[in-house]
Amino acid sequence: MGRIDKYMAVGLSPTVWGAEERSDIQKNLDHIHENLSAATWLSGTDLPVKLAVIPEGALQGFTDEVFDMDHQTYRDEIAVDIPGKESDTLGEYAKEFGIYIVASAKEKAPEYDDRFYNTAFVISPDGELILKHRKNTPLLPVERSVTPHDMWDDWVEEHGKDLDSFFPVVDTDIGRIGISLAIEGAYPEYVRGLAMNGAEVVCRIACPEPMVANNAWEIQNKARALDNNVYFMAPNLGTYYLTQDKEEPIDTFGGGSMLVDHKGRTISEHDYGAGSSYCAGVIDIEGLREFRTRSPQMNWIKDLRTELCEVIYDRELYPKNLWLDDLPVNHEEYNEEVTQKQIELMVEKDIYVPPYWEREE
Repeated sequence: MGRIDKYMAVGLSPTVWGAEERSDIQKNLDHIHENLSAATWLSGTDLPVKLAVIPEGALQGFTDEVFDMDHQTYRDEIAVDIPGKESDTLGEYAKEFGIYIVASAKEKAPEYDDRFYNTAFVISPDGELILKHRKNTPLLPVERSVTPHDMWDDWVEEHGKDLDSFFPVVDTDIGRIGISLAIEGAYPEYVRGLAMNGAEVVCRIACPEPMVANNAWEIQNKARALDNNVYFMAPNLGTYYLTQDKEEPIDTFGGGSMLVDHKGRTISEHDYGAGSSYCAGVIDIEGLREFRTRSPQMNWIKDLRTELCEVIYDRELYPKNLWLDDLPVNHEEYNEEVTQKQIELMVEKDIYVPPYWEREE
């Protein structure tokens, strides 16, 4: 294993037009190419750009979520195959610019003819698909995709029950890369899973408001980077048009794209601006590796007492196999059938205490 020189990473914040059919995705891909051209040209004046991270939703938008689409309909009309035409196009971009590309799309679940995943992936500079990660927890209740946990029995039988099954990491010549899909970054355990699987660069791809305005996005990004001693590249989307023909966009995401180092320090940050943009900064993998192997204190994971952690998770909370036999329901039904029951369960287990006016009823 040779030395990894310092390099630039760019996080894109592209404009996106919500896809109403699969062919609409090409417009977003064309624009991503423009965004990549600008980001690699200007950012490369510091050090060579080796990694470009594209936020969640940049290919298809969030049509399924915004319009509460029927799951099967979205799969048939908008979801894609990975690998497929869209990832092949990104592969051409990766070869053109000589970079690794991280991106995501709602993917037709290859094991089923009526399900789709929210899938992130990594493409190498030679255009090859080298990692796929299915989102472990969606943005509830609005996201309509299924997760490995929703299909637990089938997933474990097919893929196993280990770190690679749920927190895959790919070892590359620019470091070990893992992906945190949006709201996954709100759960400390999920980024810890990537770190325990060897991740050095974690790409958290987008998160909607109010996460940016209330500082949750920044706090989580810095905490996850510091807690796990990883670089955290966290780009957010730019201008968002709900459909192809909308004349006025909605600022759904609020900006805040950032690159954070392994000590939780902001290297680069970009607030929201109309249109498309990007943030860029230097990643020093060898410096990270030196810190991890020489620091007596702040490389936290070496001192993790895993037996203590086991007792925290000795109970089931969120129901597994939720969509193994049924298709995901609409937003209102989910709130009634899942969200409210989960809150009641937390009270029943004496984890949550309701406010006094509910206790007095």
